[in-house]
Amino acid sequence: MTSKPQPQLAVAPLPWIEILTYWVLSFGSHLYSFYQLHRFSKGKVDSNVSAYLFNELRINDQEDTSDFEWSFWTGWAKRSLLWTLIGHGVISRLTSIFYPKLRLPALTLYGLLAATNVLGIKGVSVLLVHLGLSFSVAQLRKPALSWACNLLLLCTFHIQQLQEIQRGWYETEEEYYLLLFSVAVCGLRFISFSLEHCWCPLERGGIEQLYWLFSYTFYHPFFYNGPIITYKDYVEQMWRPAEESDKDKSAFSYFVLRSGRIILWWCIAEYMIHVIYMHSIQSNETYLEILPPWALGGLALALVQFFFVKYLVLFGLPSMLATSDNLVPPKLPRCVSIMYSFTGMWRHFDEGLYRWLIRYIYVPLGGSHHGPLYKMFSTGLAFGFVCLWHGGHDYLRYWALMNWAGVLVENGSGRIRYISTSLLACFHRCNSCRFAVITDLKSRKPGKPRGVQKNLPFWTRIET
Repeated sequence: MTSKPQPQLAVAPLPWIEILTYWVLSFGSHLYSFYQLHRFSKGKVDSNVSAYLFNELRINDQEDTSDFEWSFWTGWAKRSLLWTLIGHGVISRLTSIFYPKLRLPALTLYGLLAATNVLGIKGVSVLLVHLGLSFSVAQLRKPALSWACNLLLLCTFHIQQLQEIQRGWYETEEEYYLLLFSVAVCGLRFISFSLEHCWCPLERGGIEQLYWLFSYTFYHPFFYNGPIITYKDYVEQMWRPAEESDKDKSAFSYFVLRSGRIILWWCIAEYMIHVIYMHSIQSNETYLEILPPWALGGLALALVQFFFVKYLVLFGLPSMLATSDNLVPPKLPRCVSIMYSFTGMWRHFDEGLYRWLIRYIYVPLGGSHHGPLYKMFSTGLAFGFVCLWHGGHDYLRYWALMNWAGVLVENGSGRIRYISTSLLACFHRCNSCRFAVITDLKSRKPGKPRGVQKNLPFWTRIET
């Protein structure tokens, strides 16, 4: 005997005039709070603020350079990465037209040479050692051994002697950090290959498997920073023949429109750090306490909006090139202003990492199919891995724990049938405020954490 499905309540659509009113109020409050934060940044509220921001904090040429991720990747883009990505696009296009069968070997070789040019032979050798070890252990077809091997390789980041040796290979810290990020992102690819091989061994020989792993690892658009795509998807999408069509005109239109959007996002991000010194203000405990209420709200909004626009740029260009290579990259991040939950943030902001965690950690450990305890355990280990992958520092442990707790509370409250909708809405609004703190913790410079305690004034003022 089957139970009858519960009737769902019909929800009447809101009148268009009410929707328009909400949009106007939301957009207006955003602009006004940004304006108040801009006035505070430029010292129009307190002249001592402007003097301190320029003299003590990282304000150079009217620009806030405190966000490590943005400064790091835009610096590398101007130095070499932008040009090597353009070179990838040119080679992909030429080989697709004249030598389609050589496109994949050409792109693999180009990615290897581009990585060697930036990381050096020693840096690429580290990647090759990790690749060789992961490949060798994967041949045993034991998922537990593959996980152990790859986790140990990730833990080599914390060996002080090894860090000093690798730093000695480069003239600047930025070059060492680029190696660090490359090895971390490639580590996800090695885990993906290893587990796919353990679960469903390919019929190809060892040499062909190694060739595909090389191609997957050194695919240039995704090499340094993602977005993440699984080994299974990469092979299937690269293996299938390109659609035979003469849509050069539509492909050109797509390239022009997508490039225009990326340039627009880049300009918006640069404009934000030139007129709103959000990261420098947020790093100063005194200014968090004296910020006017509207400027405080503007700071929370500006931090999460900048985080969103930043990843539209960082993922936008690689995704555009991957699409031209017949790949289906993860969707670009969804605007954080329309997301009010931790679950939605994880599911829709970095879709590639979300799918990776679901496929290789959450589902194999039981997920939601074996009861709430398994779900809590699987979710906790997924966040634990993300913490370890980002470096495992104390502030990252807080970041992962807060996200895990947020997801658990949301899932638990969703199971309670008669919970007050207003209580849920209040909880989600509190979560959206915390995004400003959590996204800031995630973008700290490796090895130089600021500490969570300096965010306490921000938390206290937002929640009171």
